[in-house]
Amino acid sequence: MMFLSFLAFLCFSVGIFLYLDLSPLQFLSALPSLLPGRKVKMRDKIKRSRNPKKPRGIRKIVLDAQNILAATSRGGTFPSFCALSLIFLIVGIFAASLMGNVFLVPVLAVGFALLPFLYILLASFGYKKRLNAELETSLSVVTAEYMRTEDIVSAISESMDSCRSPVREVFQEFIGNVTSVNADVVLALEHMKSRIDSDVFREWVDAVILCQRDRTLKSTLMPIVRKFSEMRTVDGNLNLKLYGPFRNWLLMALALFSMPFLLSAMNAEWGHLLRYTTPGQIILAVDAAVFFYALLRVIQLTRPIEFRR
Repeated sequence: MMFLSFLAFLCFSVGIFLYLDLSPLQFLSALPSLLPGRKVKMRDKIKRSRNPKKPRGIRKIVLDAQNILAATSRGGTFPSFCALSLIFLIVGIFAASLMGNVFLVPVLAVGFALLPFLYILLASFGYKKRLNAELETSLSVVTAEYMRTEDIVSAISESMDSCRSPVREVFQEFIGNVTSVNADVVLALEHMKSRIDSDVFREWVDAVILCQRDRTLKSTLMPIVRKFSEMRTVDGNLNLKLYGPFRNWLLMALALFSMPFLLSAMNAEWGHLLRYTTPGQIILAVDAAVFFYALLRVIQLTRPIEFRR
């Protein structure tokens, strides 16, 4: 009965979209402007400006995913991931309805809806490693050229052929700003510092800015670049320990998913109690919640090693 009700609701929703000639992506894009904003008192605004609250939970996951897409020049795809999240949410509700487990509906709905954003977070780890490798190569070449010429603009221009994406685009933007927009090198360096999400890169740019005032400080640049090599060495030595939680989660997930089938295979009555009685359905819902919570935790624990200032 619950499955038929959900199917009717799904058909009704599809009919509304077809009648309004509106796609789910357009609906999600316009949704923030349709929701009424809550009026905030001036006193509360002042408190928030002084002590801003850090986002937590689901909001933090979505914001982190959005920031990662913006940092990788794919910010325009965020509405597509939101639409995919909505589809996964419907799939989660559909799966729970098909099983006839009302306790499983909110768990699968929220868990499936978060999967696209969790995929972005996981994919960002590989991107971060590739970015650090490219920064190590590019900054080494630029620093060596700057040590010779003592001119950061010419050093970056002459080293451009040795750089690859996304560092190459950032350097090209820097050269364009200096040569065509504003000749202030320090201002262009300040703008370039925010273009790449890397604390070591920002430290290197700050050192280059100081070198514009005192050229004798250029000897501090190469030790900063060596931090990328140190990160790569530490990451290689601790690779097994870093990905240990992920392997443990895979084993736990395999045991968690296989347990209902093993119980049904050993005793059909046990499987029936697990699927069709209220205590059994609650146990399945708790197991699913533990699975998604463990996935969130393992993603937080397997982040690549980075220097923090």
